[in-house]
Amino acid sequence: MNVALLVLPDFLLILIGWLLFHRFGFDRHFFIGLEKLIYYVMFPALLFQSILRSPISLETASDLFLATLSVIAVGAVLSALAKPLLKPSAINFASSMQCGYRFNTFIGLSLAPAVAGVSGQAKMALVLGLAIPVANFVAVYTLAHQQGKRVGLELLRNPLLVSTVLGLTCNFAGLTLPAAVDTLLARLGAAAIALGVICIGPNLNWQGLHQKAGLVLWMVVVKLMLLPIAAWLIALTFGLGPTGVQIMVLFASLPCATTSYLLTVRMGGNAQLVSALVTVSTLFSAITIPFWMSWVAP
Repeated sequence: MNVALLVLPDFLLILIGWLLFHRFGFDRHFFIGLEKLIYYVMFPALLFQSILRSPISLETASDLFLATLSVIAVGAVLSALAKPLLKPSAINFASSMQCGYRFNTFIGLSLAPAVAGVSGQAKMALVLGLAIPVANFVAVYTLAHQQGKRVGLELLRNPLLVSTVLGLTCNFAGLTLPAAVDTLLARLGAAAIALGVICIGPNLNWQGLHQKAGLVLWMVVVKLMLLPIAAWLIALTFGLGPTGVQIMVLFASLPCATTSYLLTVRMGGNAQLVSALVTVSTLFSAITIPFWMSWVAP
C-alpha cells in the first residue's frame, strides 16, 4: 500500500484552495462565508449522520472513548509542558496549546476509508464524534478562562459539540432518519469533506512563525511525532485490534484543525500564531502521515 498516494488527493485539494485564494481572485470574504457554511451547516450534518449511522455498542464506545480521551489527555499534557519550558505569554500559550491535541477532521474522514476501508471510516467517525466534545471543551475552556469569558455559554454555542451530542443521543436511542432527510445530510456531508479540505489552503500563513518559532516547533513535534507513538501504545493497551490501531494512530497524526484558527479569532486569541501552527503542521503531515500509516499497516 502506497500511503503517500492515498494522502496526495487531499493535499492537492489544499493546493487548489491556496491557488484559488492567491492566484485566481477568490478573496478572503468568499472563504470566510464558505467556512461559516461548512462550520455551522455542512460539517455538523456530516458529523451527526456519521455518528448516527455507526454501529455503536456501549462496550465498543467505552473502549474507543477511553482510548480517545487518553490520546487527547497525553496531547494536552505534552502541550502544557511548553509553559514551564518555553515561558510563552499567557495569551500565546492559551492560543497555541490546542494545536498539540486538536485534529483536522476533514483530512481524517477523507483518509480513513482509503487507509482502513469502510470499517475504518465508521471507527474514525466514532472516534471523531467522541473526541470533538472533549477537545473543544479543553480548547474553549483554556481560551475562555484566559479571556474571562463564560465557558458554558461558549460550549453551548459550538455547533460541532451540539451535533455530536445529538448524534450519540439518537444513535443510542435507536432512531433513524426519513429517507429524504438522510439523503440531504449525506449530500451536505460529501460537500463538507472536499470543501473543508480546500478551505485549509487559504488559511496557510507563515506570519508570526519567526516570532514564536520555538513554541511552534514544540507543538508540531508533539502533534505529529510524539502523539502518534502515544496513540499506538494506547490502542494496543485497550486491545482495539488492527483496524482500531490504524485509526487511532491516524487520528493522532492528523495536523492541527483549521477550526482552531476560527475559534482563536472568535475568542480574541493570537490568530497569527495559530495560523502558523496550522500551516506548519499541515505541510509536515504530508510526510508524517504516510510514515505512521506505513508503520502500523497490517
